[in-house]
Amino acid sequence: MTTFLSFTIVGIVVGCIYALTSTGLVVTYITSGILNFAHGAIGMVAAFAFWELTVQDHWPVPLALLFVLFVLAPLMGLLIDRVLMRNLHGKPEVIRLVITLGLMLFLLGLAETRWDPGFPRTIPKFFAGHEVSVLGVVVTYHQIIVVVIAVVVAIGLRLFLYRTRSGIALRAVVDDPGLAALNGAPPARVRSMGWAIGAMLASLAGILLAPLVTLDILLLTLLVINGYAAAIVGRLRNLPLTFAGGLLLGLFESYAVGYVPGSLLSQIRPTLPMIFLFVVLLILPQDRLRVGRAAGRRTTRVPALRTTLIAAGVFVVLAWVVSGHLSVTNLITAGEGLVVALVLLSLLVLTGYGGQISAAQLTFVGLGAFAMGQLGHGGSLLGVLAAVGLSAGTGALVALLTLRVRGLYLALTTVAFAQAMVYVFFDNNNVFGQGGALAVARFHLPGISLESDRAFLMACAAVFAAAAVGVLALRRASFGRRLAAMSDSAAACATLGMNIAWTKLAVFTLSAGLAGAAGVLYGGLRGSVGSNDFTMLASLSLLLLLAIWGVDSVTGVLLAGLTYALFPVIQSHVPGIPSLQFLAIGLGALGLARNPDGIMSQLAPAGDGLRRWWAARGAAPRPAGAPELEPAPSDQAREEETLAGVAG
Repeated sequence: MTTFLSFTIVGIVVGCIYALTSTGLVVTYITSGILNFAHGAIGMVAAFAFWELTVQDHWPVPLALLFVLFVLAPLMGLLIDRVLMRNLHGKPEVIRLVITLGLMLFLLGLAETRWDPGFPRTIPKFFAGHEVSVLGVVVTYHQIIVVVIAVVVAIGLRLFLYRTRSGIALRAVVDDPGLAALNGAPPARVRSMGWAIGAMLASLAGILLAPLVTLDILLLTLLVINGYAAAIVGRLRNLPLTFAGGLLLGLFESYAVGYVPGSLLSQIRPTLPMIFLFVVLLILPQDRLRVGRAAGRRTTRVPALRTTLIAAGVFVVLAWVVSGHLSVTNLITAGEGLVVALVLLSLLVLTGYGGQISAAQLTFVGLGAFAMGQLGHGGSLLGVLAAVGLSAGTGALVALLTLRVRGLYLALTTVAFAQAMVYVFFDNNNVFGQGGALAVARFHLPGISLESDRAFLMACAAVFAAAAVGVLALRRASFGRRLAAMSDSAAACATLGMNIAWTKLAVFTLSAGLAGAAGVLYGGLRGSVGSNDFTMLASLSLLLLLAIWGVDSVTGVLLAGLTYALFPVIQSHVPGIPSLQFLAIGLGALGLARNPDGIMSQLAPAGDGLRRWWAARGAAPRPAGAPELEPAPSDQAREEETLAGVAG
């Protein structure tokens, strides 16, 4: 009985921390309609600031606590709202998600620049050394403080949001800001108050959590992700259910540690919060399909087949010419850029065309590399088929499990899947061996040797060019138009009788299979792969890069892949900024608040003007005074316009 009580008390303490974290997420969501993926990063920054003030600068603990919670945290919340979030009202959901993910990466990079990750740090527990016995179980004062604060915050927030004018205004602004303003609640000021409160709660959770775990930048940021599960239990709106969800998660973890057999526990323990989140997302009823939607982004023009074939041929020729002047190191870098571009091309099909948000694309790449390493000995094409088949099959399974979830919930599901795969599969010694690396052979073609770095680079260029032609052809086909319609308005598609479930299953399978093919090239280029190559944060970085350059632009995909490959090269020349990649990608993603369509949308008018100028060179001169006629749209353009109008 004492053992059971011990695990119960530990579960309640951990659950209260999750409840604190999730209540901050809920407050932010009900006031802005945005799920703040950077919530954990805000708590991490606050915990490190508290350490710096108390341990390094020797501030009194109460003074440092007051400064962090009531000065630094509200200022962070206000700054985030004024600079970023205020511009996101009415923007598509994918843009809102990308902005908060970019903020998370930016804060991670900022923290690693400010506080050296290699330097060990600890925050003493509150009233360290003081403890009491509860029913024979020793409980520290710090644990008691955590429980008391969590209960007080939950009750206080409930009363504030439902019994005070300011709290009611907070809830009203997200539903109808115009109506709230007519009733004397300025939307901008109310949202700022919500973000300030959310940042304070994130900071409080980070400070309470840090003494219980290692004061580590990544660990603190990702641990707070566990609080998402509790927030989803409350459907991101109900505070009592959110608090209950936090307690359930804490007890679930604690009892699993106590009663699951050790051999199984060692494999699944890190994934317990992800399993809880995944189950909650799949069990809870989802929101109905909504007909209304925010104004969408401008769609990138799809070139004709002849144009794409010419462009693909020119690209391969240029790759051959340029590769003859590159060193071995630069050949590897260029090859990585093309492989990453192929990964992003698979994500373009899923997110850019289909509107399905995925934070697990590198997971499918890792599965492809694993299959090639296990079955592609000597470069056999059997390994290539196995890689594509394994990745595509896993993508289909994920699609089947997530048919009921959309948008925000789908993003959270893929985050949970990617993180769980890291713990269960990629970090498993039975997968990559005790050394943490799996050798992957380069595939070979009959009569063609790809052993040299230049030859393999050309193979990567040819595969990317062929895949780009195929993806653009798919976009022009009827399936591509169905994807665009589903992305624009799933409700309209369902009304017109389109099978959304089949379309979603097909696009997930196709995207995952293409990512598996990229895994074959990635493993062959590197010679070996390890678990660190396929992390969830790396997948998020790729998603953000795609959004930065243009979520549905093939040219943007190529530039984003080359950008990603160049980060290590640039980093070697800027050693004073240890997390240049996180900072740069985070800043670029934050820029989407001003330009949601990405960089390529800014370059598109210049390209259109150049094409018009080139076409006008061969045109007959127009008589003076004759009216300028617009070219008649093609049948395909008229059909797409009609579908977009019906689906919108």
